[in-house]
Amino acid sequence: MRFKEIIARLTGFSSPVFGVSWNPPEPSVKTAERIVTFLEDRRVLFVPSEMELPDHCVRSVQEIRSYLTKELQSLEKDTELADSLRALRAACRKFLNTVGVRPEIIDSGAAHGHWASWVFMGALGELRGVFGIHIAQIAASFGLDVEDELATILPDETNDDG
Repeated sequence: MRFKEIIARLTGFSSPVFGVSWNPPEPSVKTAERIVTFLEDRRVLFVPSEMELPDHCVRSVQEIRSYLTKELQSLEKDTELADSLRALRAACRKFLNTVGVRPEIIDSGAAHGHWASWVFMGALGELRGVFGIHIAQIAASFGLDVEDELATILPDETNDDG
């Protein structure tokens, strides 16, 4: 998805929009590009949930959390990018606390109609929602395009017509 399409989807966010009144420092742009590129290859964020296996998702989310922690260590603490990465890590922890520590969800989370699948699908949807908002903010702030598969979790275009 192109940067301009992402901007059209965002309303009500206070983050600066790339090229409008703020040009981010080059190291932050490179960091944001690296993060988005990494996330574009994480299936857990966008593959149809019925195709997902809970144990694979748990491992992927653990890898994402670890990667975000490494990137955070290279950022200044009080930046919007650092705030977004902390929010993404918190979403990873919440997902892992809901799904990753309960063997019955790992074992039965892919079984449609089983209570464990409701817990798994709910946690996965919440994770994707948080990631979609923050990826959209990062892309808008740094003027980045997002691959179409990952862009499926970005907020929908708002329609003020009702």
